[in-house]
Amino acid sequence: MRNPVSIKHHMSAKQVGAIKHALWMAGCATIALTAAPALAQESEGSAPQASTDEGGNVIIVTARRREERLTDVPLSITAVSGEQLERSGTLEITEIAQEVPNLTLEVSRGTNTTLTAFIRGVGQQDPVAGFEAGVGLYVDDVYLNRPQAAVLDVYDVERIEVLRGPQGTLYGRNTIGGAIKYVTARLPDTPEFKVRGTYGSYDQADLVVSAAVPVSDSLRIGASGARLSRGGFGDNLNLGTENYNKDVWAARGTVELESGPLFVRLSGDYIKDNSEARQGGRLIDSLFTGAPVLDDPYDTRAGLNIVDQEVEAYGGSLSISYEVNDTITLKSITGYREDSSTSPIDFDSLPAADLDVPAIYENDQFSQELQLLYEGDRLSGVIGAYYLDANAFTAFDVALFTTGALISLPGLNAQTLGDVETETWSIFGDFTYDLTDKLSLSLGGRYTNDKRSSRVLRTTFIGGFSDLFVPDSPAIPIAVTSDFNGSETFKEFTPRASIAFKPNDDNNIYFTYSRGFKGGGFDPRGQTSAAPDLDGDGDIDFDDQFEFLRFAPETVDSFELGWKASLAGGRVNVSLAGFLSQYDDVQIPGSVGVDSNGDGINDSFIGITSNAASADVNGFEFEGNALVAEDFAGDGSRFGINWSLGVLDAKFNTFIDAFGNDVADQRVFQNTPDITGHMGFNLGLPIATGMVDILGSASLRSDASQFEVPNPFLDQDGFVLADASIVYTDDSDRFSIGAHIKNIFDKRYIVAGYNFVAGGTGGAPLASTLGLEGTLTGFYGDPRRVFVTGEIRF
Repeated sequence: MRNPVSIKHHMSAKQVGAIKHALWMAGCATIALTAAPALAQESEGSAPQASTDEGGNVIIVTARRREERLTDVPLSITAVSGEQLERSGTLEITEIAQEVPNLTLEVSRGTNTTLTAFIRGVGQQDPVAGFEAGVGLYVDDVYLNRPQAAVLDVYDVERIEVLRGPQGTLYGRNTIGGAIKYVTARLPDTPEFKVRGTYGSYDQADLVVSAAVPVSDSLRIGASGARLSRGGFGDNLNLGTENYNKDVWAARGTVELESGPLFVRLSGDYIKDNSEARQGGRLIDSLFTGAPVLDDPYDTRAGLNIVDQEVEAYGGSLSISYEVNDTITLKSITGYREDSSTSPIDFDSLPAADLDVPAIYENDQFSQELQLLYEGDRLSGVIGAYYLDANAFTAFDVALFTTGALISLPGLNAQTLGDVETETWSIFGDFTYDLTDKLSLSLGGRYTNDKRSSRVLRTTFIGGFSDLFVPDSPAIPIAVTSDFNGSETFKEFTPRASIAFKPNDDNNIYFTYSRGFKGGGFDPRGQTSAAPDLDGDGDIDFDDQFEFLRFAPETVDSFELGWKASLAGGRVNVSLAGFLSQYDDVQIPGSVGVDSNGDGINDSFIGITSNAASADVNGFEFEGNALVAEDFAGDGSRFGINWSLGVLDAKFNTFIDAFGNDVADQRVFQNTPDITGHMGFNLGLPIATGMVDILGSASLRSDASQFEVPNPFLDQDGFVLADASIVYTDDSDRFSIGAHIKNIFDKRYIVAGYNFVAGGTGGAPLASTLGLEGTLTGFYGDPRRVFVTGEIRF
């Protein structure tokens, strides 16, 4: 069930402007495509090269669970190397969304380290246990089952791969939009000690220390430690603390054994985030007390402080690979992860507890994957099996103290406990057969058995916060509104098929069909006492409650036609793809205010999630890089450009609201700009005994809505972010120093928010739908930051 308030969405002048920006970027890329071959004529006659980045480095990826040239993979994928990330001053994983088409990565509302991810319009922004991700995140091939502690800092990274479109065959459940692979660097063969430091605006001070040493010819060990800190972009004017600051400790350790056909890698990592709570800024004056909107969007008046913002996460993985012979390799990937966090989320961002939500998240998971890889003359591929055993626990109070005081229920508090067990197993296979030297056929499939068991307990208290958050609390339970314990097993088959035509080694024209699914479950905010008589037997029983809370998996069937090429002797690399996606049984989670006693004031809320929609998501993507010139200002000088353009046409075909009406024409896709674009350059000049790299980039995102119902206060107009860097690296690669500026023009842009307000359009007055003050708060992306980095290797 959804809030029926809606606003029709039309193309604005800003969207037209965004299209013009996108066409300008595409024009620049076209110029590069025509200019670079002419500049490359001097290399005529040289051997064909593999697909490369703008620096001439060969791009190898493992999107199909085996090492391949980027050009040879028949799907849309962007790979960013660790060297590129360091050179551009990239500090955390969310920043790569600026250069990857049709990708949204943001820090989730009210958190510092929870990740919100969308690819091609498909994702999930609600982090509560019971809702599944739409984009899979993998660290060294280990799937992270929950989004908490998933805003990964970038250090000791070999590359990051972004796979767009459903990856249900090779990566399984919850990769319905795509997958992101965070691949850490292998240990070097020689002893190495590395120190990297960063200092910048807002008192940013980062230090990363890494060391690796070979113990013998076959055994290597390494470790890294990181201290990442930054002052707040704003302040909590009520509590006197910083807002949007960073206070993180992290460590990673690795042991590698390589002996003949055997390779073993054992790694572990630890993260402790003690940053202050990240609170939003109000977008409207408060409706009850009249508190005005603050001048600085990074400031807040939030008053909730009964728990600290704390995140602790750790995990480990064991990867074993054994080459049986020249054609067969056996591989095992074992992973374990655990995280716990507390978060004081002040929805209304005011001193009083009008809508305050202290929350606890606790997650753990164990996974095991077995693979058999085959590499023959004409046939190559993988078969495997996967198992996941995971638990996700969420507990939160919803303090409605101002409402409670008004209706003679002092300290009104609606508490929710959710405990979700997931047990998943699957078998899969994916093979490619070369029909001829130029034509190949790929077929794959995965069968998944996905069991979800949920416990949902909702209790109404008076007298304040519960003893989960306040020891010896005087709060008294007055009603249990949900007491649910149920489970269901969802079974899905996700096939993939593609045909590829390679007229030569440097061109690949492919057509691919793929299917993905996001797991079903039970609404973790569901209220069993609100369940209707769904089976019509005159009695509201467990069966009715089960169906009321249950939601089914959602699926995407995607058809993609693409062309990849490495042209002009490897100087120009392009990837062009058009896709049509059928998005069915779309899960629409949400919360609505509830008047439990009929006095006209919403004194509680319930979550209602249903498979209420179907949609078409169509579009195209164009990305590439070009080495435009080299050796023009001395040996080793170079000038390269890179670009990306993504265009989406995402529309709901059906969308059933709370009253059974189809309101598809009044709903839009959340967190999904119609246009994303990026244009960058890298000028390398030999100076003294090293190389100076001068980098610049501009990224475009057109208008985007935070939720399916557009909101003129919360939704973000199109904008452009510009970055620049200058980095000096000595010829021995032992020393580098760089200066970086992010968000050069200091653009303010909303990345997340909360909305419990109706009206505000067409002359209708604003009205709160939960609490008295009217919760309409926004969270913003980073302001302009300037920092310097230095690295020394021994």
